[in-house]
Amino acid sequence: MFSGFAVPAAALAATVLAATTLLSASPATAAGAPLAGDVCFWTAAGQHGSSWCYTPPGYTDVPDFLHDKAASFRSNADSAVYAIDWGRDTCYYRLIRAHDLADNWPWGARLDGVADTTMGCEVG
Repeated sequence: MFSGFAVPAAALAATVLAATTLLSASPATAAGAPLAGDVCFWTAAGQHGSSWCYTPPGYTDVPDFLHDKAASFRSNADSAVYAIDWGRDTCYYRLIRAHDLADNWPWGARLDGVADTTMGCEVG
């Protein structure tokens, strides 16, 4: 006779937390495609691999999995944003134009953050 399936409370709580996290994530991040105003970065060429999206304004550090590892990007923003590389004594920026994309982006190996200004950095 089938007696049912018991799920430990800790496992159930972890499952609910994971589902809540997925549901609360930006659809752009979950789907890997930019929404209006987003600039998304991927860990692999051709907009593949793990992704993360930035929505202006302000400055934001990229997540650890993408730090110095962006291989491609797509902008769906109506204004330019700037990829930021924090050097030892200075910082550098790379312009990302509105509605631009790169399927093979060498500069992404320097990516530390993204901003809607140059942050006072030098062109890199």
